[in-house]
Amino acid sequence: MSNDTRGNEADHSDAALPEQATDATDAEPTGDAQPEPANTADAASDEDYGMRRSPALIATAVALPVALVVGLIVMGVLANRHHSRDPLALGAVPAPAAAGPECTALLPALPDKIGDYTTAELVQPAPPATHAWQLPDGGDPIVVRCGLDRPLEFTKSSPLQVVNGVNWFELRDQTSGVTSGTWWAVDRGTYVALTTPDNAGATPLQEVSEAIKKAMPEKPLDPNPIPN
Repeated sequence: MSNDTRGNEADHSDAALPEQATDATDAEPTGDAQPEPANTADAASDEDYGMRRSPALIATAVALPVALVVGLIVMGVLANRHHSRDPLALGAVPAPAAAGPECTALLPALPDKIGDYTTAELVQPAPPATHAWQLPDGGDPIVVRCGLDRPLEFTKSSPLQVVNGVNWFELRDQTSGVTSGTWWAVDRGTYVALTTPDNAGATPLQEVSEAIKKAMPEKPLDPNPIPN
């Protein structure tokens, strides 16, 4: 019985040896992993650098979406202003030749747009043979009226200005302080009046002259006599 006991103890002692060897083998990588503190220091350094540059990155990331949103808002405001432009009310003036062939030919020859001014909707009933343009947000319009009576102020002594082959006579009340002037095309037999804001420049006169030259044949001047 005692011999069997010793044999068993020897067996248990021998069986424990592989476990110790295994523990020793498993412990070896622990010695190899000692350089980890250096890697930890590098990681900390990178983290510090990232923290230092993060405000600039955050500012850039925020600025781009904000700029995009502001741009969309501005575009939306402009679009709403354009679509909310009210119809333009124009008073009636005597236009005995408005239904004549000259005015009938002129209206479709007029441009849809003059610079930043676009064709305006008119309050109905609108005066015959009339076309108007306005800026997207409204304001003083550009207006063409065709078939009007000859202006009393147009006489043989009136100074004329030729624009793109059309003779124009300017009529303006210098004492009223108005910021628009009216030009009359006086060499087509049928009189055409162009009222344009001063800040619109020369473009309205030039483009309407082109339309008149194409649609209405030139005729001799017929001014009023010089008053005594």
